[in-house]
Amino acid sequence: MLFTEYRNTFRWLIIVISFVLVSLILWNTYMFFQNFKQDQRIKMETWTFAYKEIAKDLYNVNKTNKLAEFIIIDSTVTAPMLLVDNNNQIRTFRNLDSLKLLNPIYFEKTKSKLEKENSPIEINIENSESTTLYYGNSPLLNKLKYYPSALILIIVLFGTVIFLFYSSNKNASQNKLWSGMAKETAHQIGTPLSSLIGWTEILKTEQVDPNYIAEIEKDVDRLKTITERFSKIGSVPKLEIADIIEETANSFDYLKARSSNLIDFEMRVPDGYISVFLNKELFSWAIENLVKNAIDAMKGRGKLTIEISQLENNIKVSVTDTGKGILKKDFKKIFEPGYTTKKRGWGLGLSLTRRIIEDFHNGKIKVLYSEIDKGTTIQIVLKRA
Repeated sequence: MLFTEYRNTFRWLIIVISFVLVSLILWNTYMFFQNFKQDQRIKMETWTFAYKEIAKDLYNVNKTNKLAEFIIIDSTVTAPMLLVDNNNQIRTFRNLDSLKLLNPIYFEKTKSKLEKENSPIEINIENSESTTLYYGNSPLLNKLKYYPSALILIIVLFGTVIFLFYSSNKNASQNKLWSGMAKETAHQIGTPLSSLIGWTEILKTEQVDPNYIAEIEKDVDRLKTITERFSKIGSVPKLEIADIIEETANSFDYLKARSSNLIDFEMRVPDGYISVFLNKELFSWAIENLVKNAIDAMKGRGKLTIEISQLENNIKVSVTDTGKGILKKDFKKIFEPGYTTKKRGWGLGLSLTRRIIEDFHNGKIKVLYSEIDKGTTIQIVLKRA
């Protein structure tokens, strides 16, 4: 109970602690790298000092001892190094390819590379020509150089896994809520609907005007359709082969008859029969949602066009209006639950439509085109049966 109440606080606390720990690890890694680099510098300066002592006097009595010391120091060098005189001639080198160094281009590139990795060390010897020591990073130092990047990559991947896990749980909870609400709505409508059907039968025996009864039956049939829709969206609906032109035209005609005369309705469809796997009730709901949103966008005045086109494997259903348009940054937002620009809207219509098309019919829905104050085209893409 306590965790649930302060869940957001705990979540931010964990994020802050993780950030601090990662920062400390990266800082310690950086300092270790710098210390290791400094140790390598000291080692190269020691090598330089030993080299100077050997080169000072070839006839010194202590030459043998100094040479032995130099050999020991030289054997500990693992970094690539290049000793060059004033004439740009190689005096000696370590951990580099001797054959490649004979190539002047390779030699210059190697020298430039070593100079970028570490500052060269000048060696000045009395009564002798001065030389310059170029050296690079040791193999171990090069490996350590990539450690922080690898650590950051691991952390990013770990964070991505956690985010995807959290998102999937959240989506599963939302889907469960959708299903529960839909089934409960269908159940709640079913009770008064059964009663209305019974009262309609009684009215038929009471010599009521048949026209009144016919209109009531139309509304009862409409309630049956709505109940069926909510019942199916709360579970996995059954798809069957149907003519998409006929099903789209039925929804189109229904809404056209009940909309303002100030709206110019147009439907463009190819000739013939186009078979698609559909759930008729849910597909008609998706078309109705798109048409109603288009009518709202035009504020009851304008032109609304539904066009069906067919490719080799896909069928495209486009709903175009001449309304206020949608900003490009909101193309994806309009399909999110709760997003609406209406004062009294719930932001569920287009979200439901996307669920019907993408989750139940394995199709795609997107804003194909929109321009402010000129209109919008939303397109549904389904596979042919």
